[in-house]
Amino acid sequence: MSSVRVHRVVEGPATGPVVVFSNSIGSDHRMWEPQVAPLTERGFRVVRYDTRGHGSSPVPPGPYDLADLGGDVLGLLDDLGVERAHFVGLSLGGMTGMWLGAHAAERFASLTLCCTSALLGPPEMWADRARLVRAEGTGAVAEASVGRWVTPGYAQAHPDQVVYLREMVEAQPDEGYAGCCEVIERMDLTGDLPKISVPTLVIAGADDPSTPAEPHGRVIADGIPGARLEVVASAAHLGSYEQPDEFTRLILERITEEQ
Repeated sequence: MSSVRVHRVVEGPATGPVVVFSNSIGSDHRMWEPQVAPLTERGFRVVRYDTRGHGSSPVPPGPYDLADLGGDVLGLLDDLGVERAHFVGLSLGGMTGMWLGAHAAERFASLTLCCTSALLGPPEMWADRARLVRAEGTGAVAEASVGRWVTPGYAQAHPDQVVYLREMVEAQPDEGYAGCCEVIERMDLTGDLPKISVPTLVIAGADDPSTPAEPHGRVIADGIPGARLEVVASAAHLGSYEQPDEFTRLILERITEEQ
């Protein structure tokens, strides 16, 4: 496991409880913008970071695995002098959160795992996507990605946001995106779920085509002792962006319980 110093944006009171936000594949810390003000106004210190290979974080030579992504988060906490934090991750960020819950539970007060999976196959799909991005760039997957991220109704009502999200995907480094595809290709967290002792909330989008609540969210919630599953209506894969009020309400409920 080798960590890199990831790009981070820290907002809110310096002495507040820390909440770390981890992005999906193909996005960066900006996907969590809707959550910042509601949490900082409640006194939380919000730390958003770009997963390695994304945004302004380094793109180290691959291959990567979840231990690398998790190690980056532990390095981030050490950098900031934070002994214990709440963790919120979506998709790849949620996978990172499960690894952290299984391997570094003492560093986390709670986990909120959004629109994610403990085993997201078939592996060939991720290998093919990595090859496509290496050959043609992230622009080749941008439109399809956003098509999974938001519902058709949202896309029709918010064309400017669709453009913004598509440009976010296109801005990600090709090799970083491909390397993270290969992380998901090789990932199987199902055996780790019973080891997670951190208080956990699983949030799924009712219209998520990538990691639907049944079976993905249900497998995680049933596998982690004491975890519960919440399903948010009219939300696709980037549910925290499409339905920010409900996702933020649930996140706040989870992290406030553990203060």
